[in-house]
Amino acid sequence: MKLIILDRDGVINFDSDQFIKNPEEWKPIPGSLEAIARLCQADYRVVVATNQSGIGRGLFDMSTLNSIHDKMHKACALMGGRIDAVFFCPHTSDANCNCRKPKSGMIEEIAQRYNMELHGVPAVGDSLRDLEASAKLGAQPFLVLTGKGKLTQEKGGLPEGTQTFADLAAVVTHLLA
Repeated sequence: MKLIILDRDGVINFDSDQFIKNPEEWKPIPGSLEAIARLCQADYRVVVATNQSGIGRGLFDMSTLNSIHDKMHKACALMGGRIDAVFFCPHTSDANCNCRKPKSGMIEEIAQRYNMELHGVPAVGDSLRDLEASAKLGAQPFLVLTGKGKLTQEKGGLPEGTQTFADLAAVVTHLLA
């Protein structure tokens, strides 16, 4: 089985410093949904791993998060793609949980769910914490320059072997070449 792990905000959809708090604010980055469809056509399982501290901050509830993800799933389906699962951490950084990236608990849960080692599995993110969480389990980190990606690149300190691309579509072109 081929698996890819994607962060949500800044990779699939535009990010916001004020959080994506409702379905109307969720807007796909051009080319991202088509890229997911291309992955599906190449027999990849597409999994999203996303920190959603807006829940812990009281900015939105589980019903709203489900509505946002429902919009994302439907938008992918319209392009011929599919997201197999969405894993999320609802906690704030103060909660000190194991599931909030850069800790690896959410990524470990993905490995358990799919009963596989993540060595070499592509993991795409726009922030250092996305890349660190996956790299701890041997996944191949890919930084996209959308979302917070340019700032992340400028700050440096990326996990060893991180590959950088303009956006998710460019990562997928590379993987399917």
